[in-house]
Amino acid sequence: MSSKGRLAGKVAIVTGGGSGFGEAISKRYAEEGAQVIVADLNPEGGARVASYKPENMHFVKMNVAVEADWKSVVETTVQKFGRLDICVNNAGTSYRNKPTLEVTEDEFDRVFSVNTKSIFFSGRHVIPQLVTQGGGSIINVASIGATRPRPGLVWYNASKAAVTNATKGLAAEFGEKQVRINSICPLLSGTGLFETFVGVPPTEENFKKFLGNVPLGRLTDPNDIGNYCVFLGSDEAKFITGTCLEIDGGRGI
Repeated sequence: MSSKGRLAGKVAIVTGGGSGFGEAISKRYAEEGAQVIVADLNPEGGARVASYKPENMHFVKMNVAVEADWKSVVETTVQKFGRLDICVNNAGTSYRNKPTLEVTEDEFDRVFSVNTKSIFFSGRHVIPQLVTQGGGSIINVASIGATRPRPGLVWYNASKAAVTNATKGLAAEFGEKQVRINSICPLLSGTGLFETFVGVPPTEENFKKFLGNVPLGRLTDPNDIGNYCVFLGSDEAKFITGTCLEIDGGRGI
């Protein structure tokens, strides 16, 4: 185990760790000395990320919408590394941006199951472990849509707003046990997700129009999220709980 780094000696679970924000968070955590469980439904992506620093990282296949998988991943983490200090609830899903009255019941159920119910399951299995150890940090990845909902992704945004609200309630309830719970609200990242979230093709004209409403003039870099998650997981943030930071280049203004 690395003796250096802002997360030295800490053990973390990162859900959705096999790509996107989760990949950046997992790698930054390993770079800062943490032991990381890269939890993902996709074995190929999860194993690839875990191979980045194999001495610090271990892949576990996991569906965050299944409670048995939460029980298993916490048990595996404690058996392998002896403890659990940080859980980043990053795994999420969406449907394609479209008129709200066209959203199917299956699409509604899926976003609430993966985005919101996963936080419920996480709490049931992660919080007791952290309480037993005397505290820890939970970080819930929501969306700028939680605080600034727009047309077309109404139920996705609602599922993420539930996450930010639950974060505050959990933080208030478990603060006396030194369990810190925060959320972050990113802007979308990567051209591949542009059409899903914005609802128009990723053409130069559409990018220019979208980024015209982002004061810092770009999409989210996954490392923007990774770096803040390092801070929230570290002892530097030991007096921070119940917050929701908008990491969105000013889009939410």
